[in-house]
Amino acid sequence: MDQHTDVFVGIDVAKSRNAIAIADSERGGEVRYFGEVDAAPDAMRRAVQRITAKHGRAHFCYEAGPTGYGLFRLITGMGHSCDVVAPSLIPRRPGDRVKTNRRDAVGLAKLLRAGELTPVWVPDEGHEAMRDLVRARSAAVQAQRVHRQQVSAFMLKHGRIYPRKKSWSMRYLRWLQEQRFEHPAHQIALQELVDAVRISKERIDRIEAAIVEFLPSWSLAPVVRALQALRGVDLIVAVTFATEVGDVRRFDSPGQLMGYLGLVPSERSTGDTIRRGGITKAGNSRVRHMLVESAWTYRHPPRVGAKKLYLLEQTTPKVREIAWKAQSRLTGRYRALSANGKKTTVVCTAVARELAGFMWAVAREVQTA
Repeated sequence: MDQHTDVFVGIDVAKSRNAIAIADSERGGEVRYFGEVDAAPDAMRRAVQRITAKHGRAHFCYEAGPTGYGLFRLITGMGHSCDVVAPSLIPRRPGDRVKTNRRDAVGLAKLLRAGELTPVWVPDEGHEAMRDLVRARSAAVQAQRVHRQQVSAFMLKHGRIYPRKKSWSMRYLRWLQEQRFEHPAHQIALQELVDAVRISKERIDRIEAAIVEFLPSWSLAPVVRALQALRGVDLIVAVTFATEVGDVRRFDSPGQLMGYLGLVPSERSTGDTIRRGGITKAGNSRVRHMLVESAWTYRHPPRVGAKKLYLLEQTTPKVREIAWKAQSRLTGRYRALSANGKKTTVVCTAVARELAGFMWAVAREVQTA
């Protein structure tokens, strides 16, 4: 084979062994199964060296998944191109129910050659570390929610109804501790459930303290600080947005970011008929959910509180201008949609979509300054 012929290499990654297939550069050319290789870095390095020594320049790809980006960094560190592709956007044949490592590797090689794969953005190691920390907090919040639901269900089952509206305040916790049951097993069960809530809260506090500690040394720290100038965007929302979205300069317009977050309306149109439905809910759900919650704050008239004023003073005049424009625009949008009888969920989703656009503008302003 010509030493300078490009080849396209599909890798089906797994925990212990990776399946590799190689496609010639000519469209419709031969696709060969290279075989399975141990997933250890040294074994994969030798496999990459064998492929490139025999075929010249090679383009590699594999699906994003639980194995992370170590293989991407290994291949690119050796000077070769590699795409980590989005599994949900890989074309699939309807009715194809046969799935093996070999078939998946061959399919990836063919699709890479045809240019039909969509690569994901790969963070650097520092960015990935911050993202793991933020996702650990998200998991801790979910665990706390489950533990709280278990306490509420236990109390409801025993007919103990809290007399006030706001739960999980200090007064509510005191009320829980004052509850007495005839059977000691019930008392122990309640105490264990309450302790689980307390432990999950302490876990969240520790992770948030770690986020604050590591944030100043992170490359996107200026973006996180600037995003907090927007109403409804606190430290956790800002750092979640930055870790999940990464470099906003990869989005050419706010609309692209909105689509990435799944906040744009779905559409099913044919001929002269146009049907638009709810949002697509594609892309990153973590940021989408947080922005919808943040949109709830725009039900109030525009104003700048003492805490937000301090954050605004730490930013540039341009960011302050964007933040005030966002607050004026989105509070008006919230009032207008509510006055038209739209459901609160629809209103918050619409506001969240526009909030994402303003966050794009703030991040671009900081990163291009």
